Amino acid sequence: MNSLFQSEPQILNLPDTEIIYYPSLFNKKEADAIFAQLANEIPWQQDDIQVFGKTHPQPRLTALFGNEGKPYSYSNIKMQPHPWTPLLQKIKWQIESITDTNFTTVLLNQYRDGKDSNGWHADNEKELGINPIIASVSFGAERVFQLKHNSIKGLKKSIILEHGSLLIMRGTTQHFWKHQIPKTSKPIGSRINLTFRIIK
Repeated sequence: MNSLFQSEPQILNLPDTEIIYYPSLFNKKEADAIFAQLANEIPWQQDDIQVFGKTHPQPRLTALFGNEGKPYSYSNIKMQPHPWTPLLQKIKWQIESITDTNFTTVLLNQYRDGKDSNGWHADNEKELGINPIIASVSFGAERVFQLKHNSIKGLKKSIILEHGSLLIMRGTTQHFWKHQIPKTSKPIGSRINLTFRIIK
């Protein structure tokens, strides 16, 4: 991979957060190839989640890869990691060179169409530690990424996550903000998202 930044990183001017967005971490040719390989080679799974006491299939497909012995739990789901693939390892090295961070784990999400989503949440699980850094790479169809402040009423922000882009959340972001990928009624293709994180 010999990726070139095709546009300058954007720093979001929001309180209580450190968010940086790179619209074109990977060029289109690279991003197309990575998307196809991830779609075909990742052992995707669909777990059940409990919402208001009822069990539903999670509205997206997921997979976890990472260092041996470091599971990840969220929404009453405990995932065991697969060993790193060569492709995921290469992407990881690239993200680490940008963030100056050594990640242990990547959670992959596949949004098959506009009906797949991820509701309001913060990445504040205890195994992520205080002020975690989350590096999110997107491939495939563009989706809206929404943020809202926990205590400042009406303070929201929307970002279009582009094919081949990188979004970095760090500092106190997970303490003060929630984020989501909402459903959309628009006809839209599949999106694959990789969220790199550190399991303590």
